[in-house]
Amino acid sequence: MINRTQIFDLAKDSYHIHPDYPWGKYPSYAVLRQHHNGKWFGLIMDISKDKLNLVGNEKIDILNLKAPKEFIGPLRKKIGVYPAYHMDKSNWISINLNEIDNLHEVRDLIAESFALTS
Repeated sequence: MINRTQIFDLAKDSYHIHPDYPWGKYPSYAVLRQHHNGKWFGLIMDISKDKLNLVGNEKIDILNLKAPKEFIGPLRKKIGVYPAYHMDKSNWISINLNEIDNLHEVRDLIAESFALTS
């Protein structure tokens, strides 16, 4: 299991970026955005499991990332990767942080999302 603090630390160490919390109504929703253009490359939200068609209503942390269109299908076949919640599903994926153990794999996906939004 990966937690949001690990993602924030990775963003800080790799890109010198700190999370932004733009919605007062959703104080735990954190945006990771490029400094030079303000575009999002990541979004962490706590949502109920049923939003990803999982069983249960308990809250989970997800990370939305942009991915190349040709990789979306294969990525969704991996454990913990889902069609993007509340984003364009042809360009974004949602990662259930509770199901992912490999921070290196997520680091690569974050790097890809960062590059795609540059």
